[in-house]
Amino acid sequence: MKRFVEGDDRKQVALLPECVDDHIGQDNPVRVIDAFVDELDLGELGFNGTTPAITGRPSYHPGGMLKIYIYGYLNRIPSSRRFVELCRGLKLLSSDMVAIDGSKFKASNSRDRNYTASKIDKRQQQIEESVQRYLDLIATADRTSPTGFDVKTVRLYEKIARLRQQMRELAQIRKQLEKQPDKQLSMTDPDARSMATSGRGSGIVGYNVQAAVDTKHHLIVEHDVTNVGNDHGQLSRMARSAKDAMGRSKLKVVADRGYFSGPETRACDLNDISAYVPKPLTSASRKKGRFTKADFVYVAKSDVYRSPAGERAIHRFTTVEHDMNLRVYWSSACPRCPMKERCSPSDYAASEDGSTKTYWKPCSGGSTGGQM
Repeated sequence: MKRFVEGDDRKQVALLPECVDDHIGQDNPVRVIDAFVDELDLGELGFNGTTPAITGRPSYHPGGMLKIYIYGYLNRIPSSRRFVELCRGLKLLSSDMVAIDGSKFKASNSRDRNYTASKIDKRQQQIEESVQRYLDLIATADRTSPTGFDVKTVRLYEKIARLRQQMRELAQIRKQLEKQPDKQLSMTDPDARSMATSGRGSGIVGYNVQAAVDTKHHLIVEHDVTNVGNDHGQLSRMARSAKDAMGRSKLKVVADRGYFSGPETRACDLNDISAYVPKPLTSASRKKGRFTKADFVYVAKSDVYRSPAGERAIHRFTTVEHDMNLRVYWSSACPRCPMKERCSPSDYAASEDGSTKTYWKPCSGGSTGGQM
């Protein structure tokens, strides 16, 4: 089965057991399924993909996919949801914590066939520069050639014609792009989107696959495919789905910094889900030798913040910013504090603690300044 994704040979000799095939009993139903499907003429039966494409990424052979489907059907686990229910019945989902993370999967759509307004602008500019360069070459040939058009000039006109055709095609693509809600268009896989990856300059056109994994047995209890290129905004939705799939009244969730969001954490809290997500280190104060929000400790019993100098920042007033309630704190000892230079250039340093957002920013006389 060349040009298909192939698994390991089940009869490959190993140390213990001698080969993977030894794990399966001779009377196991999977042997019947395996032999049955291998005898079928899938192409004659109307299955697509029995003949692999010469180019592109290798696909899975439909025979292997059919074997998995038949096995799931016979064991009443035709879907991942049913599989989760089976694991729950076997007490494999006894943990009260899941880890959520996303993985980028490359689509068949190449980067050259994914368009945004900036990509089209850049490509049109390149074409215009190429056309002008060819026109300059033609003008030079006209001045130097005594016989008029030569073969080189004809070829230059052909290149210009092709480039102008590309310009017309880009104009049509731009019209399609304007109809897209996210202003991005993929020609091969319409639902795929351009996404950044961890490697520098290694972005892909593909999908963001979200998965919630049980921390005890490492089983995937919930998954979802999205074309949003980042994990921001995915936390509460995946956490709620995992909580429902595991049948738990309360759940703990851990995720990386990419999931940090005040509204998402609040949504988890309202659904009896405790989210443990580190806050991104976006403040430039630490690099400047100043204190950051993490250096100011909130004392819930007294509803005050304790500064690195030991002073208390008390609650002054409550305001609303970007539909979020913010409680503003500052200390009257700020102007004469010996650590003031490491805290804020303003006369006072204020802490704003909202129900969905918490950050430290300088202020003077109660007016807020820029974020530190």
